[in-house]
Amino acid sequence: MPHETIANPGNRRTDDLSGRVTRSRDFVAGGIMTAAIVMFIGTAGSIMPDAIRHYNGAAVSPNSIAVSALLLNIALIIFGWRRYSELHREIAHHKNAEEQAKTLAVTDPLTGCLNRRAIGEATASLIAQATRRDMTVAYLMLDLDNFKNINDIQGHDAGDKVLVEVARRLKATMPPNSHVARLGGDEFACTFIFDADFPETVQRVAEDLIEQVSKPITGPASSGTAELTVTASIGIARADQCDNSLDVLMRRADIAMYASKKHGRNRYCWFDPRMENEVQFRNKIESGMRVGIGRGEFVPYYEQQIDLNTGTLIGFEVLARWNSPELGQVSPDIFIPIAEDTGMIGDLSACVIRQAMEDARGWDQSLSISVNISPVQLRDPWLAQKIVKLLVETGFPASRLEIEITESCLFENMGLAQSIIGSLKNQGVRVALDDFGTGYSSLAHLRALPFDRIKIDRSFVTSMNESKESRAIVQTIALLGESMGLPITAEGIEDGDLIAHLAEIGCAKGQGFHFGQPLSVEQARRLLAERNLLGLGWTPQPAVNAEPEQFTEPQLRAARGE
Repeated sequence: MPHETIANPGNRRTDDLSGRVTRSRDFVAGGIMTAAIVMFIGTAGSIMPDAIRHYNGAAVSPNSIAVSALLLNIALIIFGWRRYSELHREIAHHKNAEEQAKTLAVTDPLTGCLNRRAIGEATASLIAQATRRDMTVAYLMLDLDNFKNINDIQGHDAGDKVLVEVARRLKATMPPNSHVARLGGDEFACTFIFDADFPETVQRVAEDLIEQVSKPITGPASSGTAELTVTASIGIARADQCDNSLDVLMRRADIAMYASKKHGRNRYCWFDPRMENEVQFRNKIESGMRVGIGRGEFVPYYEQQIDLNTGTLIGFEVLARWNSPELGQVSPDIFIPIAEDTGMIGDLSACVIRQAMEDARGWDQSLSISVNISPVQLRDPWLAQKIVKLLVETGFPASRLEIEITESCLFENMGLAQSIIGSLKNQGVRVALDDFGTGYSSLAHLRALPFDRIKIDRSFVTSMNESKESRAIVQTIALLGESMGLPITAEGIEDGDLIAHLAEIGCAKGQGFHFGQPLSVEQARRLLAERNLLGLGWTPQPAVNAEPEQFTEPQLRAARGE
């Protein structure tokens, strides 16, 4: 299927200049040859008769000067011809080089698709054509799902093969007179003209693209994998809804593409104006976070952990809270997902953990603190060293620290998880498996990794009174923990009537709103002072409101990417 080749105005100017130089060189070489031939004819006409007669013995020899002129004419003719031939070869070489340069300037060298700059010019041309024909242009932004895993696991040769094959399939699937570009990495763009009254045409193209991309790809021999599989998330925008603005069109397609990823990947989404509002909200949160981490705006709050048999306070789970000067109290349901998406979760977590260690260092030595580790953080091979560094710098005992790892963290790289957990335990840090019961291979993880504790997911505990199934699951997990010698913590205790039953079935520790809302450091110190669990030298500070501002449901959905 043919795809249009775009022209570059700058290249046209270069071509014009090159053409003028070529014509000038041709004229000079041609002029030399012409003059030499005219002189040869004139000189030969006067010399040759005398030379013939002299040869026959009928006349004196020709004039030597004239003979020299004739020979010079012959030399000039030969020189002119050779120069003319060299110029033509040189010109042909330059033209070939220019064509290659023009091709490289507008195409991606790996896939042969247009590049980022060229697709913009091509789309602008399509918009102009569509306007004249009372039609419009669809711009499809396509990103491969989980492509990084192929590069990381199978190698870059396999990744390049996937990109080349995907590009071939895109070109083969797109309608005539369309454009396909690789924008960079695993991101592509497709654009074509369609009738504005029939958007289903675009939807069929998007569906076909998704179907073709998802078909298995034969892997290179070096990868050791017979087949490679990727899927694609597509965002669609139409030019007539963007006032035919190219920048707006491309930005909206990009926004819609990220929306399709947030909604489950391997699908397409049309741009909706609400998406832009959500992006603006997320950008505002992201910008505030980048500044806020450096300012120390993120602080630890403390959720009580109680011995269910004695009712004794035995520790706290550390929770991150953000009090932004510009945005007010921002819920963790909003900023945690954004921190994970943007890679800020590591710095945010380190800031909060450091402050929690400094806060708890002077508390009673029987009190522990538990901190959650994000799945993003568990990809960092230096995570254990970073935590140990915080322990050393703050002087906090490793034996009082418990790291909580959710089961979802373990799916990506079990080997790395084993290394991190092993390093932490060697330093005396305890490790708990959080949200147990919601994963797909909990028993395998318990067998493979040296956990010190199991934490039952709050969804089972909260619904125990209403659901016999939840009650049975909690009891089964408690029995499992007992058989493996692992103490059990029950999360989400909101009903005091559950405490006795949880303690009876073997849950040693519990936490939840029944024991109180998460506390600021000042509130925690007041509580500890009342229970004689606080060191000397603390002066009570005025109480602060621990309740975060409530965000609207659309804001929450935007932050979660829903």
